[in-house]
Amino acid sequence: MLDVRRLRLLRELSYRGTIAAVAEAMTFTPSAVSQQLAALEREAGVALLERTGRRVTLTPAGVALVGHAEAVLERLEQASAELAAAHTGLVGAIRVGAFPTATRTILPAALAALGRDHPGLEPMVDEIDPAEVAPRLRTGDLDVALVHEYDFVPAIPDLALDTEPLLEEPMYLASGDGGDSSVRRRDTPGEAPVRHGGMSGGDVPARHGDGAGDVLARWRDASWIVSKPGTLCHTMTVRACQAAGFAPRIRHHIDDFATVLAMVAVGQGVALVPELGAADPPGGVRLTGLPMRRRTQIAFRRGASAHPAVAAFTAALRSSLPGGRRTGHTR
Repeated sequence: MLDVRRLRLLRELSYRGTIAAVAEAMTFTPSAVSQQLAALEREAGVALLERTGRRVTLTPAGVALVGHAEAVLERLEQASAELAAAHTGLVGAIRVGAFPTATRTILPAALAALGRDHPGLEPMVDEIDPAEVAPRLRTGDLDVALVHEYDFVPAIPDLALDTEPLLEEPMYLASGDGGDSSVRRRDTPGEAPVRHGGMSGGDVPARHGDGAGDVLARWRDASWIVSKPGTLCHTMTVRACQAAGFAPRIRHHIDDFATVLAMVAVGQGVALVPELGAADPPGGVRLTGLPMRRRTQIAFRRGASAHPAVAAFTAALRSSLPGGRRTGHTR
């Protein structure tokens, strides 16, 4: 009989690539992980791993077994959900991951609704970049999370996870407005000039039908404010600029969009900002609409969608969103 805990370790090895990374994620020692995987090979009766120096790769049999492990772990999540549904009332902790913009703009109302409907649930929020969510969901550090993807940074499929769409929002190019502190503008593509904040040359009219690349190309010589390397927001800005034919000249690395807009307002650069991050821009900031989107999704382990706590949190999220922001409920 194959041990489920050892199957979980094998699956993590397939995602993380090294025994050291699996050990760190699962709070084991590398020696313990190696011993457990060796025991799994004895149970399976075939070689599951190939070792070349310090590198470990899965054999074809190992890859096949990981596929079965995914199915087994999904069924266990379904069983856990059914057992939880047998309880009367929802009690206990639910561990939620969310990116900073969602923590500030979406979660407060959702947590209030969850508290009213299920006072026995104790939500525990961990602010986290979507790029870090998948491994923490797989290992059980999180129960549910809000993640996002951009047009230039599509989500990477993860066989261990499921997602449901929550909302879509447009993207804006945030720039200075020539020192006019009273201006809080929100322009759409093709309707307004794009101003080079802090640069010579004045306004550059946006032509009707301009795409994102046409708008961004006008800012190739500007300083840029982007998120920290390794985040999806950082990758989105870099790829969008590259698609427009240039590499952004990055001056600041800032994750919080409110701070980004404050820096834009005082002429420290330009930035790409989603609608939720630009809800209340300071004076002197012009927001030029781009034909780009950010899509927010609810993520959880495959098989866990029917878990009462996950379902309750998802319902609270949807009920607290303004109607105009909702997306479809299909996967």
